[in-house]
Order: sequence, then C-alpha cells, then structure tokens
Amino acid sequence: MGASILVVDDQEPVRRVVRLLLERAGHQVAEAGDGRTALERLARDVPDAVLLDVAMPGLDGWKTLGRIRELSDVPVLMLTGRGAELERVRGLRAGADDYLVKPFGRQELVARVEALLRRAGGSQELVREYHDAWLDVDLVAHAVRAGGRQVDLSPTEFRLLSAFVRHPNEVLTRDRLLELVWGSATATSQGQARLYVAYVRTKLGPGPGPGGESPIQTVRGFGYRYIPPSDT
Repeated sequence: MGASILVVDDQEPVRRVVRLLLERAGHQVAEAGDGRTALERLARDVPDAVLLDVAMPGLDGWKTLGRIRELSDVPVLMLTGRGAELERVRGLRAGADDYLVKPFGRQELVARVEALLRRAGGSQELVREYHDAWLDVDLVAHAVRAGGRQVDLSPTEFRLLSAFVRHPNEVLTRDRLLELVWGSATATSQGQARLYVAYVRTKLGPGPGPGGESPIQTVRGFGYRYIPPSDT
C-alpha cells in the first residue's frame, strides 16, 4: 500500500495530472482546490505528505502552510511557477520540506515525493490540542484558556503561542520564531517579535508560580522557550 498524499492546487488540470502520476506510482491521492478545503481535509485525516500550490486565490499557499504547521509536521512539497531563489528560501524557512517549480518533469515529481516520504518516515500526527497544568490550547478552534480563564488572542499572537506549545522546553531563537510565526526571518523585525511576546504574556496573565512569572521565558542572547507548569 502506497502513501496517502493530499494535492492542493486551484487548477483542476494540474491536480488531475499529479493524481495520475502519483496513483501510477502506487500512492493514494486526495485533492483540494483551495487552502480552506485542504485544512478541512487535514483536520479529518492527516496524509503522509502534502503537495501545496503557492498561488491560490483566497487562502494562498503561504497562509495555508502556516496553518498546517500550527497543527502538524506533515511533509509539505510546495509547487509554484516562480523559480527565484528568494521564493524557494521563503518556502523552506516557512516550514516547507521541499520546493518544485512548474512546469516540472513527471519523473522528477514522483522522485521528489518519494524522497520526501523516505525522509519523513512513518505516519504523521495532527496535534489538535495542548494541555498542561495552567494552559489549554485548541489548535484547531483557536481557543485558549490560561488558569481556567478564556484568553482572546489575535491571529499573530495565536501563531506565536502555538509555536511555543508545539515546542515545549525548546529554546526558539528569535530568527526561528520569525520563521514559524511570520514565515520568514526577514518578514518583520526582532523588535516586533519581542513586542508580540510581551502581548501574549500580558494577555495570558500571571503564571501559576509563586511570583506569577510567565512560563514563556526569555533566554538571554538566544530567544525564548515555554516551560510547561507542573501540577505541583
């Protein structure tokens, strides 16, 4: 049995060709004509890999990739008509695993997908929720509670908090946060990142410790990390 692959492209002829090639190679293929449909499919059943077009109306490939990365580490191959180096770098920094420029060779497409699957190894998992002794985050519904209190976050603030809870105890450098939240290490300034960390800390309110310190810690000279509070 081959891998399950989700092909996301607003052009039906492209989806049809990609489906034919991948099914001939023994894989199971699902299709989505836009980013929102792709996210709905992914919420129901996580594929082994996603082929994602960049230039789509509405929710484009970059925004769709950002939402995918809030939920899963499923391998993503970006498809685009743009071949500029900066575009490829942007895709990889935003969380894509590979990048293929249209028009692509049929054998190259299959080879890239199968290499992606080999590197990923094993089935993917959708992270729908995060819980610890203080914080509850529904990553699908974008709902947050801290200390039993509902917290309303902006989309950028929610992406920032998602980055922390998907990497608990891990030091995230400022450049890494910019990539995870804004899609590029040059998309905004590090000062802006610091400002949004302050916003999230303020909205979450005092932490559960005796001094009310936030579990989002500053690691001086490196970046930040989220230390999950314990029950004790």
